[in-house]
Amino acid sequence: MAPFAPSPADEASRRDEGRPAGRPNRQPEPPRRRWPELRIVLPFAMLAGTLWGFVWLAGEVVEGDTRAFDTRLLLLLRNSSDPSDPIGPLWFEEMARDFTALGSVGVLSLVTVAVAGFLLFARRRGAALLVAMSIGGGWLLTEALKHGFERPRPDLVPHGTVVFTSSFPSSHAAMSAVVYLTLGTLLARLQTCRSLKIYVMTSATFLALLVGATRVYLAVHWPSDVLAGWAVGAAWALACWLAMRWLQRCGRVERNLPERTEA
Repeated sequence: MAPFAPSPADEASRRDEGRPAGRPNRQPEPPRRRWPELRIVLPFAMLAGTLWGFVWLAGEVVEGDTRAFDTRLLLLLRNSSDPSDPIGPLWFEEMARDFTALGSVGVLSLVTVAVAGFLLFARRRGAALLVAMSIGGGWLLTEALKHGFERPRPDLVPHGTVVFTSSFPSSHAAMSAVVYLTLGTLLARLQTCRSLKIYVMTSATFLALLVGATRVYLAVHWPSDVLAGWAVGAAWALACWLAMRWLQRCGRVERNLPERTEA
C-alpha cells in the first residue's frame, strides 16, 4: 500500500515549525537600479547642452563666422556646372519637396489637432491641453527668434520652394523637432515594451532630421539655420517632457489611457 502523500498545507506548516514565532516571511527585495540619480541629472544636462548649442550658434551667426561653412555646404549640394540645379535626379528633388512639407505649418497643425482630438476622446484632457500648449508655445518661441535675428535667406542659388519669413532659426527644423519629439515622448510613455519606446523615439527623431536636411538641400535655409532650429526645438521638447513628468507625478496629467468600459 502506497504511503499517504502530505498535502501542500502540511508541507507549509512543517517548514514553519522551525521558524521563531513572530518573525514574518521575508520577501526577496527587488533589484536596485544602478545610479538612479542619472534619471534626474541626465535630462537636465541634455537640456543645458541643447540650449548652449543654440546660444553658441546664434553668437557665431551674428558675428558672421558661419558664412564660410554655410556657403561650402550649401554649394556642395549643387551641381558644380550649374549651381541653380541641386544634385540628384528630378524625382529626388520633388521627393525632397514632399519631405520638407512634413515640417510645414499646415501639416504640423493637422497632426497636432488629430493627436489632441484623440486624447480628448480618450478622456485625457490634461494631456491634450499640455500637447496644445507645448506646440503652440514652441511656435511662438520660434517666431519670436526669427523676428529678433532677421537673418536674410540664402542668396547664392534660387530657392527650391517658396519662402515667406526670415532665415534664422529654421522654423521647419525647430517645429518638426517640437511636434514630432513631443508627440513621440507622449506615445513612448504609453508603451511598456522598451523596443517599442526606442522605435517610436527613433522614428520621431528621423522625421525631424529629414525635414531639416531637405531645407538645406532646397537652398531655403543656411545649414546653421537648421542646426539652430534643431537645437531650440529639441530643447523646448525636452523641457515640455520634463514638465509632463512632473505634472503626471502631481496627478494633473493622466499617466495612462483609461480602461475601456462596456456600454
